[in-house]
Amino acid sequence: MIDRKTIDQVYQATDIVDVVSDFVSLRKAGVNYKGLCPFHDEKTPSFVVSPARGTCHCFGCGKGGNAINFLMELNNMTYPEAIRWLARKYGIEVIETGFDDKANAERKHREELLALNQWADEWFQQTLQETPEGQGIGLSYLRTRNFRDDIIRKFQLGYCPSSGHSLGDAARKNHMSEDNLVETGLCIRTNGGKLRDRFFGRVIFPVHNYLGKVVAFGGRILQKKDNVGKYVNSPESPIYYKSNELYGIYFAKQAIQRLDCCYLVEGYTDVISMHQCGIENVVASSGTALTHDQIRLIKKFTTNLTVLYDGDPAGIKASMRGIDMLLEHGLNIKVLLLPDGDDPDSFARKHTADEYIDYINQHQVDFIRFKTDLLLRDAGSDIHARASVINNIADSISRIDDTITRSLYIAECATLTGVREQDIIETVNSTRNRMKLTKLKEQQERSVNVQSSMFNVQSPNPAGVASGSPVVAPSAQAGIKEPRERSGNPSTLRAAANIMKYVIRYGEKAIGDTEDEAGNTRPLTFVEYVSEAMKSDALTFTQPLYNTILQELLTNKDKPHFTALNYLLSHPDDAIRNYALSQATDSGSTIGVNDDSILDHLYENAEKLIADLALAVVSDKITELDHKIKSGTLTPDEMIAGTLTLSKYKEAQIQLKKTRKK
Repeated sequence: MIDRKTIDQVYQATDIVDVVSDFVSLRKAGVNYKGLCPFHDEKTPSFVVSPARGTCHCFGCGKGGNAINFLMELNNMTYPEAIRWLARKYGIEVIETGFDDKANAERKHREELLALNQWADEWFQQTLQETPEGQGIGLSYLRTRNFRDDIIRKFQLGYCPSSGHSLGDAARKNHMSEDNLVETGLCIRTNGGKLRDRFFGRVIFPVHNYLGKVVAFGGRILQKKDNVGKYVNSPESPIYYKSNELYGIYFAKQAIQRLDCCYLVEGYTDVISMHQCGIENVVASSGTALTHDQIRLIKKFTTNLTVLYDGDPAGIKASMRGIDMLLEHGLNIKVLLLPDGDDPDSFARKHTADEYIDYINQHQVDFIRFKTDLLLRDAGSDIHARASVINNIADSISRIDDTITRSLYIAECATLTGVREQDIIETVNSTRNRMKLTKLKEQQERSVNVQSSMFNVQSPNPAGVASGSPVVAPSAQAGIKEPRERSGNPSTLRAAANIMKYVIRYGEKAIGDTEDEAGNTRPLTFVEYVSEAMKSDALTFTQPLYNTILQELLTNKDKPHFTALNYLLSHPDDAIRNYALSQATDSGSTIGVNDDSILDHLYENAEKLIADLALAVVSDKITELDHKIKSGTLTPDEMIAGTLTLSKYKEAQIQLKKTRKK
């Protein structure tokens, strides 16, 4: 876990305008800034950044939050990744707790390898742009491919000299570890113990992970040699697992998310040419078969994928298994077959972005239709071959979990093949049952239940909260599914929610003065008043999230520059952070953050909120008792006791209503 002190330092250093400006073009609009929302496609700016509040908000799609929420939503970062990103941006050392010496050493080593790759990436670029060999050979080659200078810089393309030792020599001069050079694959150790550059005489294509870190390199040879591959790629290392990465994902992720669509191609130059053409929502599998981890990476940003093929039948058939895996993950798959003689790279160099996208939209087809047409054409009139094809297609359909989508594909398959729909249904169901049994067996063989270990998180019950009449909070507002038994009287739910909204927005604000035992006076904060008033009236929340938030604010209220909203929006717990975000802004004309009229009457508001809560709880008890009395299920003694209790509750209700009106 990242140390809370580090989180506080990051939050204090972060400038929301500075962070958002890295991704969105902003212009001044009064005291705020405005720009086009990065979360959805729009023509009129509705994305507002407030420097005073340290938040951003889109009035079109509703997304936003503070800098951490913004980075997490935009880049699909985890909370720790967002903190580390901001820490690097503002030069803050990240202190982590809970790691043993071995884990700390491994983390430090990974950071060293990433730093080495970053240095090498800059060295390759400098060599391409500033040396005679780089300009004469590497840059000349890239220009023969018609790559513009801005695209070359965008993708950080470089060159490694042909001497075979230039990178290694430069690295040693910069005190880089030889072992790290070998481990990242930048250099190879010869039988004589010397270092040789892996990528010598090649144009360099850096591979970035989705956070923008250079994790590997690809090198393309410029002169054809016998028994030498066109491309050489980095070996796997502690920072690079080929099955986890997609080339271009870092440059494509915002466009993929904004357009809710991803194009999948094969190679480096396919991606680069499409970007140069103006199409940015494209990634490459880099010539390898798709993996589950790569598919999950795409699914972080969209569920709509179009696979672009260059018309090579052998390559298409080889990739069929990868597309079956895409179906398993619930992606909506389209397939585009480019004209004969074209691949995504060459087609991009011949067309504008609009022409390219129009062609895709007009010619892409769903995967089942594409597969059926392709395989049945090869099967011809051979009965056994056709049966094998139909079984193959049914196997693909069986991997689709959504019932309606699966049924539609079954109907389409029946129409295309002329086979009875019921026969295809039976085949698909049989395959699905077999797949379920296989998965069940695999789950039973696992020694650790990964799912439960990841998600079985319990909220602590804070000390110092008195038990009493239950007050239930609405789980829907927190975006968290609560057990059914936590639902309650609507008035009670509203009262609890209103208290938490005020606590989150105004928790640190002073509403008066209080004296300690020594007679010293100090300000009494809103959150302290709420906590003490609830104890006094024997009230508590049965919603663990609300209790946790209350206790967290009480514990941290005396920290320098503390504000309840900022503290909660930067909290490492997803449930706390998401709930605070849901209460930070209003969709309608209800209370607003730092509303002067509310701040001027904060004490009166606090009294009213507690009174509303108590009244709601009593009214809830009256309804419950009245129902029991009228049910006819009570014994005579229980009826007497219930009636007396009901009378007391009604007296309390009258008094509370009088108090509330004062």
